[in-house]
Parts: sequence; structure tokens; C-alpha cells
Amino acid sequence: MSADWRWEYDPDQDHVAGGIPAHVVREVEERLADQLIDLARTGIDVSDLGNGPRPGGLRRMDAAGGWFYFLVAPREPLIIVVRIVPPFDAL
Repeated sequence: MSADWRWEYDPDQDHVAGGIPAHVVREVEERLADQLIDLARTGIDVSDLGNGPRPGGLRRMDAAGGWFYFLVAPREPLIIVVRIVPPFDAL
């Protein structure tokens, strides 16, 4: 795996993180997505982390009492955050 891993929102930050409490977004951005990047840079296959039916598909990971969904695109190399779901009490 390459050292130039990165993450981004798809389709964009407003669509994925808009209206989500700031502490949940920080947990996803500053801790979890960055940790996935760090792991990928060391050569760990992050497409099997979190919950999902099989490696390489849509993955779910807990975040600040809620969760987020992501995809791993190793050819890019990119982690794509597609949805953040805050905890019920933050809605």
C-alpha cells in the first residue's frame, strides 16, 4: 500500500456532515478517519475493518455514540466517508 492515503466525503461535506453535531463530525474526521489512514499507510488492509457483510464493501464503524459508513478504494488510495449518523439524543 502507498503512503499517500487520504480520506474525503462523497458527495461532499455538506451532504454527509451537514447538520451533524460538531463533536460527532470531529470524532469521525480527526480521530477515526485519520486512524484509518494511518493504518492503511502501514500496510494494514482497512477494507476489512468495521462492520460489513464482506471485505471491500460498505463498512460501518461506531463514532461518538452514533456511527459512520465508509468505502475503501485501495487503487486511489482513498477512504470515502459516505454517511455519518449521530446518536439519537443528538438529533
